[in-house]
Amino acid sequence: MSTRVEVTARIQVPAPPERTWRAVVDWPAQGEWMLATRVRGDHGLGARVVARTGIGPVRFTDTMVITSWEPPHRCVVAHTGRVVRGAGVFEVVPAGTGSEFRWTERLDLPLGAAGRWAWRLARPLARRGMGLSLSRFARLVI
Repeated sequence: MSTRVEVTARIQVPAPPERTWRAVVDWPAQGEWMLATRVRGDHGLGARVVARTGIGPVRFTDTMVITSWEPPHRCVVAHTGRVVRGAGVFEVVPAGTGSEFRWTERLDLPLGAAGRWAWRLARPLARRGMGLSLSRFARLVI
């Protein structure tokens, strides 16, 4: 049995939503702002996206399928790999003269109680990593 957990990070971006959206879904460019990750894939409902994440010998492949595609505001992917399962959500909304980028991961933890225990340790790291990634993203979009 798995447990679903959620972590969200958001950042204000001094760019209009359309420009922010284009930067969010530029899969190859995600490696410039998303920590320790390289991404490739296509766009649109049903398209496949593949991310390679990790540092040194600790790496995994995260396969995804786009399950919702609503440019320039929302993209949802289903994580379909062996390591990461659940959904990832990228949302871009107008905010003042710019936009806000929201990144949510709804993850299905494996291993029952052991997975829940490990998440207690991993959650602060995930939040910090997502926050650092979004800070890098905002600097690149300007």
